[in-house]
Amino acid sequence: MAKVGIVMGSDSDMTVMGKARDVLKEFGVEYEIRVISAHREPDVFFEYAKGAQARGLKVIIAGAGMAAHLPGMCAALFPLPVIGVPINTGCLGGKDALYSILQMPPGIPVATVAIDGGKNAGLLAVRMLAMEDEALQEKLKTYSENMCKAVQEKDRKLQEQQNG
Repeated sequence: MAKVGIVMGSDSDMTVMGKARDVLKEFGVEYEIRVISAHREPDVFFEYAKGAQARGLKVIIAGAGMAAHLPGMCAALFPLPVIGVPINTGCLGGKDALYSILQMPPGIPVATVAIDGGKNAGLLAVRMLAMEDEALQEKLKTYSENMCKAVQEKDRKLQEQQNG
C-alpha cells in the first residue's frame, strides 16, 4: 500500500516531481503518483485528497507552479503532512508559486521546500515516515554517511590535483 502520494497539476511538472519519486524508490517507500488539476477537474481532486488517508497515505507531496493552489488544497482536505514543491514555470522564476505555498492561512500548514526542490521533498517525506520506522532511520543514516564520503572523496581528488 502506498505511503506517499505525489501529485502535480501538469505532466510538465514531472521533471521536478520525478526527483521526489526517485528518492522514494531509493529508500523503498511505496508511493502513488498522479497528475490532477485542482482548477480543471475539482471533483477528481477532491476525491483524491479526501480519500488519501483511507488509501493508506501518510504524506502528500504536491507540486505546483504559478498560483500553486494544489498543496494548500491538499492540506485543507488531508489531515496528515503535506509537502509543497513550488515549480518554476518560467513566470516570475517560481517565486509566485513559492509565495503562494508559503503563505498558507493559519490552521492549514504546508511544509515547503525550495523552488524545484523535488528531491528534498522526497527526503522530507522519508524523514517523516522514519519517525516510526527504524529501518528507514537506518537507511537515512547510511544515506547521510554516503553523502559525507562523497564530499570527502571530491576533496581528496582536489587536493591530489593541487599537490600533484
